[in-house]
Amino acid sequence: MRQSFFSTLRPAIRRVGFGLVLAGGLTACAATYTNHGYVPPPEVLSEINIGSTREQVAEAAGSPGTGGVMRDEAWFYTQYRVRNFTYNAPEVIERDIVAISFNEGGRVSNIERFGLEDGQLVQLSRRVTESSVRDISFLSSILSNFGRINIGDALSD
Repeated sequence: MRQSFFSTLRPAIRRVGFGLVLAGGLTACAATYTNHGYVPPPEVLSEINIGSTREQVAEAAGSPGTGGVMRDEAWFYTQYRVRNFTYNAPEVIERDIVAISFNEGGRVSNIERFGLEDGQLVQLSRRVTESSVRDISFLSSILSNFGRINIGDALSD
């Protein structure tokens, strides 16, 4: 009995399909990286001297965007790199923070650089505000408001 072209093609298709599924599975397990924020490069920071004005800093390095913080006493530029790996929680693997401090006259008083190794864990406290509504269920609260609604007032607006 003679084999057709399609019957000889099936094992090859299965091998290629298995190879594609295997390659796709291995690719899905690879880590992905995302970068966030902006920190001026060292050559830009070298242009900023102690005594420079805010305007000079903004011209050289730009003002902090959404990734940084702009306060009266300092500007913070932040940049970090996050690794996402399969089902694990995202992990910050690199962090760079540049803090440019200003004195009362609006002039640069200090430039500091911090990395991930300089970071500290901040313990957040959880405060819960208690409700002023006592002994009334949610459903009771909704149903009690039906008598207060005036349809004529609602339609006239």
